[in-house]
Amino acid sequence: MSGNIQLLSDTLAEAKAENRAALIAYLPAGFPTVDGGIEAIKAVFDGGADIVEVGLPHSDPVLDGPVIQTADDIALRGGVRIADVMRTVREAHAATGKPVLVMTYWNPIDRYGIERFTEELAAAGGAGCILPDLPVQESATWREHADKHGLATVFVVAPSSRDERLATITAVGSGFVYAASLMGVTGTRESVGREAADLVGRTRAATDGRELPVCVGLGVSNAAQAKEVAGFADGVIVGSAFVKRMLDADDEAAGLVAVRELAAELAEGVRRAS
Repeated sequence: MSGNIQLLSDTLAEAKAENRAALIAYLPAGFPTVDGGIEAIKAVFDGGADIVEVGLPHSDPVLDGPVIQTADDIALRGGVRIADVMRTVREAHAATGKPVLVMTYWNPIDRYGIERFTEELAAAGGAGCILPDLPVQESATWREHADKHGLATVFVVAPSSRDERLATITAVGSGFVYAASLMGVTGTRESVGREAADLVGRTRAATDGRELPVCVGLGVSNAAQAKEVAGFADGVIVGSAFVKRMLDADDEAAGLVAVRELAAELAEGVRRAS
C-alpha cells in the first residue's frame, strides 16, 4: 500500500491557492491516553488544522521543550508503543481524510527496522515522517524505503544552517522543509522573530527551482504569531501551545474543547490578506 505524500502535497498546494499558509498541528501519540490522543487530533482537524504531526514519544527528546517532554513522559508511562503510533495515524486519517505525519527521532526507527516502519506507516495512511536528528548524508536508505512506500521525508533546518546544507536538504527532502524559527528547543515564544523570515528566504533560494514548501515551527502559540509567520511561510507549525491546552485542562473533554478552539483561532490567523 502506498502512503499519502500526494495528499500532503495537494493540501499544501490548496492552501497556497487560497492565498494562505497551511496550519500544521503537532500532538504526541498516547497523550493523555492512546484513545484520548486520537480524539485530540480529530478535534484539531475539526477546528481547522490542515495537517497533523503525530509525535512518537521518546525518553530523551533533545529538540522538545518542557511542555512536550511532560506529555511524552505521560505517554511513555502509559505504555505507548510504535503500534499505538501507527494506530493513531490510521484512525486519525481514516476519520478525517487529511494528511497525518509522524515526527520522530531516528533511534526508534532504527531499532524497529526501516522497512517495517515505512511499510506499516504507509498501510496506516501516513503521509510521511519528520526526522529532526537524521543527518541528510546518512538518509539514503531511509529515503529509498520512504519513496518506495509513498512517504515524505521532511528534514529540519535552523537559522544556523549554512546555504550549502540548505541546498543539500532541499535537493533530497520531500513534502516540505521544516524551518525551526529559533535555535533551541520547542516551546511557545513571545515573538517568533526575524530569523524565521530570513531562514525561509534562504531555504527557498536553495531549492533550485523545486516547488518544496517551507513551513515554520518552534514558538508559534497564538493567532497573531500565526498571521506573522503566514506572511512569509507556506505553513505554520504549532505544537507546544496545543499540548499545553491539554495539560492545563481539568479533564480530557475540556482538553478537546480547548485544542479545537485554539485550532480555530490559529486557522483564522494563517488566512493572510490578499
